[in-house]
Amino acid sequence: MENINIPIMEVNVGGLELKNPIMTASGTFGYGEEYSPYVDLNRLGALIVKGLSLEPKEGNPPPRIIETTAGMLNAVGLENVGIRAFIEEKLPFLKQFDVPVIVNVFGETIEEYTKVADILSNVEGIAGLEINISCPNVKAGGLEFGADPNLAYEVIHNVKSVTHIPVIVKLTPNVTDITSIAKRVQEAGADAISLINTLKGMSVDIEKRVPHLENITGGLSGPGIKPVALRMVWEVTREVSIPVIGVGGIMNARDALEFFIVGAKAVQIGTANFVNPRATIEILEGIEQYMGENGISDINDLIGTIITE
Repeated sequence: MENINIPIMEVNVGGLELKNPIMTASGTFGYGEEYSPYVDLNRLGALIVKGLSLEPKEGNPPPRIIETTAGMLNAVGLENVGIRAFIEEKLPFLKQFDVPVIVNVFGETIEEYTKVADILSNVEGIAGLEINISCPNVKAGGLEFGADPNLAYEVIHNVKSVTHIPVIVKLTPNVTDITSIAKRVQEAGADAISLINTLKGMSVDIEKRVPHLENITGGLSGPGIKPVALRMVWEVTREVSIPVIGVGGIMNARDALEFFIVGAKAVQIGTANFVNPRATIEILEGIEQYMGENGISDINDLIGTIITE
């Protein structure tokens, strides 16, 4: 006999069947193994590894992380081992677990994005790709791919032409109109959208009168950006038909629930992992508790239930 007290947590995100809607945010969970002593990886809905490029990348010189009033600024610079080392050295560990592994990828040219996607799409154990289009296009004078609707379309259209696995597009919030970008990546064939990436910010040492970060500016994450992320998720879910994954400042179950209510199909936990390595599991358990207390038997019944009139 089915136990009606256990809520249904399964969600379908762009063709990815997840046992629950809790995902890790790229860049905050390493390659997964780093958190395995603290988190049962099998309990996650999906594991998104830190961003990968075609070749290894050293990232920016330190200092490259600074705490802020309600979060943190990072200018790590997408340091990573490269896709070949990931496939050979990191992926075998992850294949032991019953959790979909999604690889976040980035590039400096459309050709690089396409090549990385092509290689990873044919590797056993990779369930999907998350395309980070918050990167500067070296062929367009440094303009971010995600800041221009047509550039965003071109990247995703090319990636979709070489892959058969689900493609999630991670959008930058550093734009005037987030919905115009979202609609263009949907037209290009994106299976889902995750938003938001970090907000561009800076911090200054008033004694030395120099930036705290060697890179001067960095990406702001943490609870300070949650209202912006929530607003953008709400806007985008009303304009696109593909699933939206909420990211940005989710520190506890109540934060995550706000994203579901405005329309997110899943959420990614990021900066919270640095504060509490068990944040993902505690957020999952908190959502289940809320559902039980409010008579909600299926997480899908909560999604998009906001009342604005």
